[in-house]
Amino acid sequence: MGAHGRPEHMPDHMNQSKLTTTTQVSTIWNLGGLTQRQLAKKVIRAIRDDHLLDRASALAFNFILALFPLLLFLLAMLGVFASHGNTLQRDLLGYLAQVLPPAAYQMISHSLEEVTRNAGGTKLTVGIVLTLWFASSGMSSMISSLHGAYEVKEARSFIKVRLIALGLTIAMSVLVISALFAVLAGAYVAEVVGSYYGLHEITIFAWRVGEIVVAITFITFAFSLIYYFGPDLEEQHRYWITPGSIIGVVLWIAASFAFRAYLHFFDGYSKTYGSLGAAIILLLWLYITGFAFLIGGEINAQIEHAAANRGHPKAPGENRAA
Repeated sequence: MGAHGRPEHMPDHMNQSKLTTTTQVSTIWNLGGLTQRQLAKKVIRAIRDDHLLDRASALAFNFILALFPLLLFLLAMLGVFASHGNTLQRDLLGYLAQVLPPAAYQMISHSLEEVTRNAGGTKLTVGIVLTLWFASSGMSSMISSLHGAYEVKEARSFIKVRLIALGLTIAMSVLVISALFAVLAGAYVAEVVGSYYGLHEITIFAWRVGEIVVAITFITFAFSLIYYFGPDLEEQHRYWITPGSIIGVVLWIAASFAFRAYLHFFDGYSKTYGSLGAAIILLLWLYITGFAFLIGGEINAQIEHAAANRGHPKAPGENRAA
């Protein structure tokens, strides 16, 4: 038996699933047969055994290197939509301001303004491929970290992994742009409907709530895409939204706002580190983001381990490299 009680080897007849798609979906939402308490204990133990805290630190470092190229790529893409480009860019930065700690947001927005002013739109467009390549480095790090949670070995070539990371980065960008368009369209519809029926304030309030739901849905789907395509598993089961993706997003949102609240009342970083305080705060927020992402992946992995004993063909911890 391997770590966390999973089998070391699996016979060839297990390569095809014994479960129907409906049963597979039911199994993962039944936590693979685990109780909530059992799952929580396994995940807490795995935080230590799979070195998730250390992996979150590595993710935070790689996120720093990938964050600005990704934002520059998104801003360049949004600039393509001439009629709505400025509005979409403003909305994107507005959402960042809601999630990021204020000091970190100010540092990012100031840096983006400097880069875009000095580079100009044409240079950004010409360098969009190179920018996207650097942005995908953060995704590559996320894929590598998921292997630690699933305890699998990477058997794919460097080029294939990098292409997967590139594809996922593009997919994330498309999701962000689609979410911004959905928010823009929803705000317009709420304005028109509210004016027509004389319920302006009610429709605007309803859309503000719906806006949050749309944003959380897109983020959850983004997590799920990475959990689905990232790890080098022998079989990707036929489900997309998973307990890990939902819990990971909820944990990330809760931790982000808790961190903001902490900084609001007890921000000593600026006093201690001076002008470096904003960079330290950004790095800590990225560490929180990476840890929440890894917790979601670990939850999925533990459910998969338990589900393997009920007929799933793949026990994470085994792949072509095992």
